[in-house]
Amino acid sequence: MTAGMTLTNGTTAEHELAALQREHGRPLFALLLRLCDGDRQRAEDLVQETLVRAWQHPEALRAENFDSVRPWLLTVARRLAIDARRARQARPAEVGDAVLENARVISDHAERAAATLDVREAVKTLTPEHREVLVLVYFQGASVAEAAAALGIPPGTVKSRAYYALRALRRVLPGYASDMR
Repeated sequence: MTAGMTLTNGTTAEHELAALQREHGRPLFALLLRLCDGDRQRAEDLVQETLVRAWQHPEALRAENFDSVRPWLLTVARRLAIDARRARQARPAEVGDAVLENARVISDHAERAAATLDVREAVKTLTPEHREVLVLVYFQGASVAEAAAALGIPPGTVKSRAYYALRALRRVLPGYASDMR
């Protein structure tokens, strides 16, 4: 608001808002504090918003059909509190810094993508026989019997090739060795 803004009766908007605040601020705050479940900051914000609405609608403040503007202000304040509550319920709760600091750190997308590329490159270093067993059993989830049938080899051969493939990967990917046991 600027100091030069005037309302219909010639007083500045700031003076009129200050008078509204003095006369009706405490009852507005008391109502809003109850409606905001004791949240003083939210109640203060809504008092200010109510007064801004009053400033935006000077015709409501000068209506001749009621003696006081307080009922109008209380109605506006109550509706603002209801709207604010609905808005908070519609969005997820905010998380404080303390919660974030204690949260378990999960690797980001870039780290997972780099690890995937490392594993792909390491798998390429395997012999074709070891690679096809590893892909079937570990990446596609086939059982030993299913892999043996698909490759036309005995189950014991599938097991030994899988064992030697993992052993070769542990040598190529030393940082991932603990994940592959």
